Amino acid sequence: MIVSTNSNIVADQHENNAHSGPIRVALLSDRVLLRESLAHRLAAEPGFDLVAESATSAQALDKIAGVDVLILDMPAAREFVAMAREGGFSGKVLVVATDVDPGASAIALRQGAAGIFLECGSSARLMQAIRMIAGGEAWIDPELLLLLAERYPHYQDRGLKGLTKRDEMVLEGLVGGLSNRKIAQRLGTSESTIKNTLQQLFTKASVRTRSQLVRIALEGKHTKP
Repeated sequence: MIVSTNSNIVADQHENNAHSGPIRVALLSDRVLLRESLAHRLAAEPGFDLVAESATSAQALDKIAGVDVLILDMPAAREFVAMAREGGFSGKVLVVATDVDPGASAIALRQGAAGIFLECGSSARLMQAIRMIAGGEAWIDPELLLLLAERYPHYQDRGLKGLTKRDEMVLEGLVGGLSNRKIAQRLGTSESTIKNTLQQLFTKASVRTRSQLVRIALEGKHTKP
């Protein structure tokens, strides 16, 4: 089982994958206060372009084409993430959760969400989560991460198999939100070695992004050698 007790899931900004141009963001929530507060915060933050706000899933489906990151609350995520993917939405999805709910969070991640952000977090932390997700990273708050890891402790016969000790340690760092540099420092190796290991893990898992690899790790779909 991969469990990270790292309390800082935020990687250094300059080590995230670059995103060219403003990050196009859409909001989906039937909670007016949440939408207004997020819209106000995004408007005050450089590098973001709020392109749509929606109260219902039906409204959102017509507004999210070309959006980089869709932010929605957990009630909306239960029905909308899979719907958006089936409709051809290729952007990232960040779910804002009021409570720590590992069951609902696991479903959202399996359906294609790139991150779960707990509403009790600061607005500055949320801006960082959006940037990370837009750059191809994953975001899961540490409190929720531990619960997810504890809830899904058994390795399965599908997905990643025959992992080396280095694979396991790199995967643990990835789930813990560490950058390639931090993982390299932890393992006493170079960043290029970590990048190569991640590429091998992408190939083994048949995925292309770090967030997809995190989802597989949290679902326990790999076996130790």
